[in-house]
Amino acid sequence: MFVQRKRTWIATVLFGGVALPHVWRRVLTVTAISVAVTVLYLRVPAVHYSITTTPFTLIGVPLGIFLGFRNNTAYDRFWEGRKLWGGLVNTARSLTRQILTLIEPQPEAEEQSPEVVHAYEVAVVHTLIAYIHALRIHLRGESFDALVTDGLVAEGELARLKKEPNVPIAILFKLGEQIRDARRKQWIHAYHVPVIEQSLVSLTDLQGACERIKSTPTPYSYSVLMHRIVAVYCGLLPFGLAESIGWVTPVVVLFISYALFGLDAVGDEVEEPFGLDPNDLPLTSISRSIEQNARARIGEPVPPATKAKRGVLS
Repeated sequence: MFVQRKRTWIATVLFGGVALPHVWRRVLTVTAISVAVTVLYLRVPAVHYSITTTPFTLIGVPLGIFLGFRNNTAYDRFWEGRKLWGGLVNTARSLTRQILTLIEPQPEAEEQSPEVVHAYEVAVVHTLIAYIHALRIHLRGESFDALVTDGLVAEGELARLKKEPNVPIAILFKLGEQIRDARRKQWIHAYHVPVIEQSLVSLTDLQGACERIKSTPTPYSYSVLMHRIVAVYCGLLPFGLAESIGWVTPVVVLFISYALFGLDAVGDEVEEPFGLDPNDLPLTSISRSIEQNARARIGEPVPPATKAKRGVLS
């Protein structure tokens, strides 16, 4: 995710944003076409072809509405993804607290050693951390080998997990098994089991909602239509302006095409919030924050936070 650094107004106008690297070729192409059209119209009297500005006025209004609606739809997907990961942060914190406060030997438990129980609590928290990172990897389509690198999953266990159709769900199932084992050892009171189970259900619901966003992209025909309309509008624009504004046509086309192509590119970038584009959600930073909170509660060294590099968080 792109993190805006403090800049002056002029620096923001000249150097801010990340849309220009995606659209500059399109903008230059349309501007070059406008230069050629303007030169032919003004220098070659026999070639006087022109379109009035009326069609562009009629199309421009619905085009602006269409672009705005499409970008609002894309941002809704982005913001829903952010709210889901915010809910994941809260649920993970609550579940960590429940694990560390509700798992304790009952009077009838055979094993009463605080050290043994605490070691079990640490193992459960580690499984929760592994689930959070696995969910991030699952949504981004990355390699699960990072779980071994971070020491959250053993190599043998990772080989078994890779055979699963949904690795985060498999880890969440293991987390449920650990809670079940603690209940059988009478380390959890029967009244507290539904409380922890509700947190596990919340994790499942949040993951399902994230998968719904990822597996239901914006309809392809909708995106293609938007791209075509913008391209045709910008490509034909010089033919409607050359007669009325002459040599200024390339400058006007440059700014209008940058605005339209830029809006189109921004919509493309934010409609998939779990990707790796500069404006996508910083899932690595969020999951690392959850890990920091969890490890701090069990007394382990807190891993360093993911820092911005050149204005970008992953």
